[in-house]
Amino acid sequence: MILPNLNYSNLKNSYLFFRIAQKNKEYLEKNPDKHLYRMGIGDVSLPLCDAVIKALHEAVEDQSKKETFHGYMDECGAMFLREAIGKHYRNRGINIDNCEVFISSGASDELGDILDLFDKSNSALVIEPAYPAYVDANTMVGRNIIHYASSSENGFLPVPTKDLKADIIYICSPNNPTGAVFDREKLQKWIDYANENGSVILFDAAYEAFIEQDDLPRSIFELDGARTCAIEICSLSKTAGFTGTRCGYTIIPRELVRHGMSLNQMWIRNRTTKTNGVSYIIQRGAAAIFTEEGQRQIKENIKIYKQNAKCLTDTLDKLGIWYCGGKNAPYIWLKCPKNMGSWEFFDYLLNEIQVVGTPGEGFGKCGEGYFRFSTFGSAEDTKIASERLYGLLKE
Repeated sequence: MILPNLNYSNLKNSYLFFRIAQKNKEYLEKNPDKHLYRMGIGDVSLPLCDAVIKALHEAVEDQSKKETFHGYMDECGAMFLREAIGKHYRNRGINIDNCEVFISSGASDELGDILDLFDKSNSALVIEPAYPAYVDANTMVGRNIIHYASSSENGFLPVPTKDLKADIIYICSPNNPTGAVFDREKLQKWIDYANENGSVILFDAAYEAFIEQDDLPRSIFELDGARTCAIEICSLSKTAGFTGTRCGYTIIPRELVRHGMSLNQMWIRNRTTKTNGVSYIIQRGAAAIFTEEGQRQIKENIKIYKQNAKCLTDTLDKLGIWYCGGKNAPYIWLKCPKNMGSWEFFDYLLNEIQVVGTPGEGFGKCGEGYFRFSTFGSAEDTKIASERLYGLLKE
């Protein structure tokens, strides 16, 4: 009899967002006349920009003609897209070689797949509150997980302690769910720790395009020593609305070597074994993001999401509710009022004003008592949700 992967039995009973979806479904079945104002799951609401749509259409036409048809793509990514991304980094003063760029079907997939590079005996440190998939992906392979708690006292941006022992380190900045962003000083401490201890940082930069302060790093490779200890995983989902189109990229420097093995070369071997690459059409659409016009257009969309954030944070300011995030990130992390638990607050908002957020407990134990709002909803829904929130909590 075949033995299944018993590590799956150690996973939580249900995935956070599945549980939210079930609660929403049950509510609407009982209240079919109600409309939900969804400020929870971080899916985008604006369509792909014109530059991307034009490139996608042109790529489809390419596939209709023998002379421009493309079959299998390079497993590590088409060089035209790798070059565009490499140039995008170099224009920001970050020295990235095109061959250090790997194209993926999105950051979520890559954050799980990248674990192939590490022995399961390596420990994984997850700074919590955290995106649940970090923990779940490591649980599935039976890896020891270090739950490294953060809090409002350190702005949800902890630094390593002297007695810490960790091999793989997850850092998400801007953070999901807290919206907190590591400054250069704090991020440098993690880089120094990783180099001193032979650790590897998995730097989740899915929301880097939302950073507006020049003194906050958008890439870990802006800092000294990162090329010998870090892998950067990026997404076009929130940057350019690719949640349903699926494309991202990963940076693995050539200098990143452990036990005499190049992780860059290991990843080439992994990709050429386990994938057939991302489709030509999608990669053409992705390349349009890194043109001058593409950059202008996606920034216009991001500006709308930032206006949503201001609408929500202005309301929280009027209510006197503590929060972080919102300015340099698309998420707002707030303290539940009236000492409510996070799921209690979820049910309260759902039943009283039909506003849906995400309970902090779903992001780790230290998220209990907190709540996440996403700013990716429509401007109209965000305005109404803010008004309802104020009306409910003003007293």
